[in-house]
Amino acid sequence: MPELPEVETTRLGVLPHIRNKKVIGVTIRNRQLRWPIPRTLQQKLTGHKITTIQRRAKYLLFITDAGTMIVHLGMSGSLRIVKAGETAGKHDHVDILFTQKKVLRFNDPRRFGCILWTARPPAQHKLLAALGPEPLDKDFSVDYLYALSRQRKVTIKNFIMNSRVVVGIGNIYASEALFMAGIHPRRQAGNISRQGYAGLINAIHEVLNAALLAGGSTLKDFTTPDGQPGYFQHHFKVYGKTKLPCDTCGTAIRQITLGQRASFYCPACQK
Repeated sequence: MPELPEVETTRLGVLPHIRNKKVIGVTIRNRQLRWPIPRTLQQKLTGHKITTIQRRAKYLLFITDAGTMIVHLGMSGSLRIVKAGETAGKHDHVDILFTQKKVLRFNDPRRFGCILWTARPPAQHKLLAALGPEPLDKDFSVDYLYALSRQRKVTIKNFIMNSRVVVGIGNIYASEALFMAGIHPRRQAGNISRQGYAGLINAIHEVLNAALLAGGSTLKDFTTPDGQPGYFQHHFKVYGKTKLPCDTCGTAIRQITLGQRASFYCPACQK
């Protein structure tokens, strides 16, 4: 599933091609995504310029003077810039045609993504209104995370993957950050000290920034908008490395299930 670095890489890859470009047509081949694509989307978008693309959590916000198109890539979705007239594939559900014969193409084999529209400020949309802070923003601080965690018995991994606590920390980067911080994924969030949270926030920043520099990660479905894969998966320390030796101490990496997700950790390095 594309996580925050992959979504941000997509935003940065697509933006130069369509910024301030006018939409001259919309083709919808399949409306049935996670939620049906609004039937008015063609009417709302056509004739308007995409002034910019913003990101909130894992949502991409295509801003126009008439409203905002909200896109989520789901489990397997992707956006590509292709030439007008290029043959669409089986899972190419939506094409947005711009001037200069450029097309923004939405592909989603599993159809867990979404394309929605809002005329109101996007922060007020029901999918975005209750989200926590961005993990690389100053609001995601030690004081904030420590105070919110008091008396919480939920595991620390599930705690930092809760989008009401902080957005965009998915399964991959939660596992990697907890390893870097030396924190066992099963520890209760309320039992971690202020110092522990300071180390965890630093680890989250380091892991996400490294992934952004590497262009995200490739796990089955994700490639960047120019068709090239991300390379951060080559730097994984624990994720997907069950039974392989830890790079730090040589102990075999273990795998457990937390919140119905596979979790990876080093039993010697993480306490």
